[in-house]
Amino acid sequence: MKTNYEIRYAAHPEDAKSYDTKRIRRDFLIEKVFAADEVNMVYSMYDRMVVGGAMPVAEELKLEAIDPLKAPYFTTRREIGLFNVGGAGTVKVGDETFELGYKEALYIGRGDRDVTFSSKDAAAPAKFYFNSVTAHKEYPCKKVTKAEAVVAHMGALETSNERDINKMLVSQVVPTCQLQMGMTELAPGSVWNTMPAHVHSRRMEAYFYFEVPEDQAVCHFMGEIDETRHIWMKGDQAVLSPEWSIHSAAATHNYTFIWGMGGENLDYGDQDFSLITDLK
Repeated sequence: MKTNYEIRYAAHPEDAKSYDTKRIRRDFLIEKVFAADEVNMVYSMYDRMVVGGAMPVAEELKLEAIDPLKAPYFTTRREIGLFNVGGAGTVKVGDETFELGYKEALYIGRGDRDVTFSSKDAAAPAKFYFNSVTAHKEYPCKKVTKAEAVVAHMGALETSNERDINKMLVSQVVPTCQLQMGMTELAPGSVWNTMPAHVHSRRMEAYFYFEVPEDQAVCHFMGEIDETRHIWMKGDQAVLSPEWSIHSAAATHNYTFIWGMGGENLDYGDQDFSLITDLK
């Protein structure tokens, strides 16, 4: 197996205004999430979130404690939320074993133990996408399926944003320290997510786009409310959204995305929807 990681530094919004396309993609886009028998990670300075993916094919993969963590185990001071977006697979957390099918999620609480990933069938390998943030307390691990999610049906086909927001690794379903994650599925014919676009200053967010056909693409929008930018993305790619940035997207096809947040998460009163006013 192979573990790859890189560190992404935080940007001041005034500085980000001067970034060209290459710099925006370098700092915010995560192009390689999955590769056979690799664990790939980005350690972000935004709320110290780690965004990554593990794709076990021919061997079992271990979630190694990368150097920036300065810890004996990856989960010594961290909690993890992960979704399987591939074939059937298994996640072992210490003495516990969890079988995860497509679009099933797992919360892993803080604690000193190994985390490993494996696939049921090498011809249809599992793809484990994960977010991890620091944790102040130990909570038990829990598998969560879509049937257990808090589902919000929003939007309409007429406005091209009919979607189901599946809140799966959130405080209403499983106790966490600060991590909140969910999966939004857009209906056929709908291409807009998270509209109206908004900003929440007390927590960053990461987006992972999948179920995007090979010949289609997603245009992710970011930046300050009055200074927006865009990033063109393919399927199975992720993007970092700073606390000062809007986060929205449109695509050439309907798709599914996983959102994950770190920071002061449990009160959403800081959301700013003024972009929709600015666009009028």
